[in-house]
Amino acid sequence: MKPIFIAGPCVIESAELLDTVAAELVKINQELGTDIIFKASFDKANRTSLSSFRGPGLTRGLQMLADVKAKYGLRLLTDIHESQQAAPVGEVVDVLQIPAFLCRQTDLLVAAGQTKKIVNIKKAQFLSGQDMKYPVEKARQSGAADVWLTERGNSFGYNNLVVDFRNIPDMLDIVPRVVMDCTHSVQRPGGSDGKTGGDRRFVPNMAMAAKAFGATGYFFEVHPDPDHGLSDAANMLYLKDLKPLIAKLLRED
Repeated sequence: MKPIFIAGPCVIESAELLDTVAAELVKINQELGTDIIFKASFDKANRTSLSSFRGPGLTRGLQMLADVKAKYGLRLLTDIHESQQAAPVGEVVDVLQIPAFLCRQTDLLVAAGQTKKIVNIKKAQFLSGQDMKYPVEKARQSGAADVWLTERGNSFGYNNLVVDFRNIPDMLDIVPRVVMDCTHSVQRPGGSDGKTGGDRRFVPNMAMAAKAFGATGYFFEVHPDPDHGLSDAANMLYLKDLKPLIAKLLRED
């Protein structure tokens, strides 16, 4: 199965940022023959601190994403946090994403499935890969065009995540498309003075390890200047480093 790639900034910061990232993704698609799905969040509803930047919100955010699609022809993915967001989001994007902490929320999964779009469900930090058959059933039975699963690590204590790569083949027993979230898996949740920390150095290693375990997709949050990003700054990959990493993942070993 040809791998898919999902990439974009953690949150919609500005139209200029979306243009910068989208233009680079189009260039990568042309040069490497990929079909990268553009990702950005219109609202980060689970920030550590109340004072943290959340994004432009549903109405403005969806318009900005629609502008990206119209201008660059990229497929779109964004996450939803409330069931009433599913229908309007489904009118704009190609893939609705369910955040990890919400992957057991029945109403959210049902509403996402009812859009008839692809639903990407992130595996919760407190569940095993095998447990994900139940969220998949909820979305499938509600009408989702397809259901993907995403690995993003597990919590085995405070302020850190550990990736058990055996979850990838376990989830491949449930769905054919299992994505490795290579940036969120290097997070240190809440471990950086009121915000989530992390270490982007390990992002390429997460990707290559996931490939060895059979991953059929890869998720990267990218930014031209990640250290000054307004969300997940410590984890996002430099935009300039995305193409060589994708090229490495595409090479036959």
